[in-house]
Amino acid sequence: MEPLKNLFSRELVAWTAFHLQRAAPDIEADSFIEAVMARLPALELKARAQLLADALHERLPKDPTLRFPMLRAMLHPDEGGDGDRASDAEGLRGWAIMPLTLLVGQHGLDDFDGAMALMRDMTKRLTSEFGIRYCLKHDLARGLAIMEDWADDPNPHVRRLVSEGSRPRLPWAMQLPALMADPTPMLPLLARLRDDPSDYVRRSVANHINDISKDHPRLTVDLGRNWAKDAPPERLSLLKHGLRTLIKKGDPGALEIFGRNAPAVSASLLRLSASGVVMPGVLVFEAGITSLADQPQMLTVDYVIHFRKARGATAPKVFKGGSMTLAPGECMLFRRSHAFRPITTRRYYAGEHSICLRINGVDQDPALFDLTP
Repeated sequence: MEPLKNLFSRELVAWTAFHLQRAAPDIEADSFIEAVMARLPALELKARAQLLADALHERLPKDPTLRFPMLRAMLHPDEGGDGDRASDAEGLRGWAIMPLTLLVGQHGLDDFDGAMALMRDMTKRLTSEFGIRYCLKHDLARGLAIMEDWADDPNPHVRRLVSEGSRPRLPWAMQLPALMADPTPMLPLLARLRDDPSDYVRRSVANHINDISKDHPRLTVDLGRNWAKDAPPERLSLLKHGLRTLIKKGDPGALEIFGRNAPAVSASLLRLSASGVVMPGVLVFEAGITSLADQPQMLTVDYVIHFRKARGATAPKVFKGGSMTLAPGECMLFRRSHAFRPITTRRYYAGEHSICLRINGVDQDPALFDLTP
């Protein structure tokens, strides 16, 4: 698979230079390409986008009243916003938009309203979610006031920007500390978008809710309970995705929203296929789960492995298991396997580990095994 950084290729740089010279004829396209390509190959994705933003900043007029019309003239007339649509002779779109948004966010806030308007236009060609965060960090109240009108925009990419650009913990982007500390200014806007006809927009709302849950779990559960009342299937799906971190952690309030109450079950001691695993290897485990309830109950069954760390302590990691509905007195065998193999996101340490089932957020008795990396 080709590295993501190659999204910022020589071809993208060349189209940026072509439309830069078209909008500002005094700027020489070839020298722009040479200057950028001298440094581009050694950089990763975000640094490549910043390099292009810096190169544009050096060459364009600093006055926003002159700069912004030139940037707008460089945009592709197609407002579809699909990242797979590359720039061409008609204008810039796709990943070529990211450096433009960084440029406006980092250097255009002297004309705040103009910067926000340009972010709205650019997001239609891919997304302005990275650049607009500079606007929101500069003046959150003013930015959100402008975005209120965007929640009703006919273009789904603009509506999505309301939610995605304001995510407190957007990946690859700087965080928004004010919204991490107090997400309530966003809640009315998210409520307006929760039943958006576009799944693209609704998924962004779900990811925003998940961001909030990492700093304000109780607020998120209360929001989930409120939104779940008389909710259509699409909103319930949004909530399940938005509460996924809390559900995975076994938060009782989040699980209760989806009918997963405190479990009335008896689970047999977890049986393991071996007392030890030598990597690479597979551990098979199973347990019988019997319902003690007097009516059917829905159960979410995950499993938790407590991995040994460098200094001997252990840290839990939750893995998805599955869901089941048990009738009164019914018993079902839960059986899964876990592969232990080298991965870049975890370092394994030799010694005793443990594994247990987590049923509707409640951990069952653990079983022990040794792991040899």
